[in-house]
Parts: sequence; structure tokens; C-alpha cells
Amino acid sequence: MQISKTLLNKLQHYALAEHPNECCGILAGENNTIKQIYPVTNTYRSPYRYLMDPQEQFEAIRDAEKRGFDILGFYHSHTNSPAYPSATDVRMALQSGWLDVEYVLLSTIDQLKPVINSYIITEEGQITEVSINETP
Repeated sequence: MQISKTLLNKLQHYALAEHPNECCGILAGENNTIKQIYPVTNTYRSPYRYLMDPQEQFEAIRDAEKRGFDILGFYHSHTNSPAYPSATDVRMALQSGWLDVEYVLLSTIDQLKPVINSYIITEEGQITEVSINETP
């Protein structure tokens, strides 16, 4: 996945602004390049879990489709753990059926140096880290 430094900074800003609660949202674009970030309200408002507001999620997907973008991934923050999918994250990915996208996690344990990693989760629940390539 490729993402501009500006959009990467926005992801960090969203995660830090919601801390100590988890943030979440949708990543859309084309040719494996993120062009649009859609922050979505975490209806749980929790430091341990998230659930995307269904109406906001629907509107974000509809807007992305109108713009000709693909849904390339989802993001959320971990406020008390590393930027690695938890068992709950894997279960949610499997239940959602969104297995052809990347899951970007931002750890805000150290708010001065948030950590961002991206993963693919397979139908078998296997987790594979993939690189995030920052573009100018």
C-alpha cells in the first residue's frame, strides 16, 4: 500500500485526537494508493474496542464508489497495545468478510511516536504484515 506523508500524518492525528479511545475508519483509493481517508465514529468510545458507526461507514463507502475509488483497507488504533491485530481484530475481519483489504493499525502507547503497521488477514485467520510505502 502507498500513502502520502500528508495522509499518513492525518492518520496519526486522528489516532492521537481520539486517544485514550480507539479511532477507526476506511482507506480508499486506486492502484493500491490511498487517496482518501474516511474517519468513522467509534460507537463504543472505548480504549479497548471499536465499532464503526454503520451509517457513517455506508456513507464513506458510497462516497468512495462515487469518486471511483476502491476500498483498500480499514484502520483503527490500539491505545494500550502494539500495532498488531488482536484476536478480536481477526475475528471481526473474518466476520465482516473484508479479506481482500489491508488492516492498518496505529499504536498510540507512545503518543510522541505512534507506530503504524499494515496487515492482511486471510480466510484462515493468518496475519501477514505488509509494507506501507510513504510517498511525497
